[in-house]
Amino acid sequence: MSTTGAQDAGAEHSAAAQDAGGALYRQVAADLREAITTGAYGEAGRLPAEGALAERYGVSRGTVRQALAVLRADGLVTSRRGTRRVVLGNARVQSFSELLSFTHWARSMGEEPGGRLESLIRRPADAAEREQLRLEPGAEVYVTLRLRTLSDVPVMVERTVYPAHVGQLVAQLPPDVVSHTEQLREHGILFTDADHTIDVVTANAEDAKLLGCRRGAPLLRERRRTTDPTGRPVEWSQDRYLPGTVAFSVHNSLATSALSRHARADD
Repeated sequence: MSTTGAQDAGAEHSAAAQDAGGALYRQVAADLREAITTGAYGEAGRLPAEGALAERYGVSRGTVRQALAVLRADGLVTSRRGTRRVVLGNARVQSFSELLSFTHWARSMGEEPGGRLESLIRRPADAAEREQLRLEPGAEVYVTLRLRTLSDVPVMVERTVYPAHVGQLVAQLPPDVVSHTEQLREHGILFTDADHTIDVVTANAEDAKLLGCRRGAPLLRERRRTTDPTGRPVEWSQDRYLPGTVAFSVHNSLATSALSRHARADD
């Protein structure tokens, strides 16, 4: 066989091997996906170790890692460095028809919420913070960074900016307190109305470290400004969720929309 013929044959064999390997990891991912969605591992359960999965399916650990990467991208599993993959299962739906704190919402879904304060700093508010919180130039804010969990599984990084009169109270709370909202309510700080903006952002180094995802991975972001009964802003928050951990539902009504009001006015 000529040298060119041998190279062509080798290339064809390599391509066939890659196709076979690709098909294998997709088959493993599909089988695990079905098991997860049918509840075989339960909520927050752990998948078998890579070695056990490789033995079960008769594939290499590399093939298993590829399959797990697919499941992670789909938001079905997550993991922190050095730990086994944890099943996230179906996304929990949070409705905007009522204003619930993360803690209240999680408990209403039968989940056990958790929170850990990573940092709290006091500093002058920047221009965007002054606008959102309606502060005067030179006003100070308290900025918190928290990791939020559901049943001990990291799902969200919460960054919140508080005006000074609220932040001073937050600074006195224990770092592992589950709900700031419930604690602040006892001091007369009520969260009654909120404006939400939902989009997708990529994880920065801090997000990746706390959530155990790769830097640049997509995260669902909710930006929220909350006011008290008088309309005074009490927080400006940015929450970043791992994919597949939460979904948001919105109810709209023609009866209360601006479009319907204009329609009635034209009748």
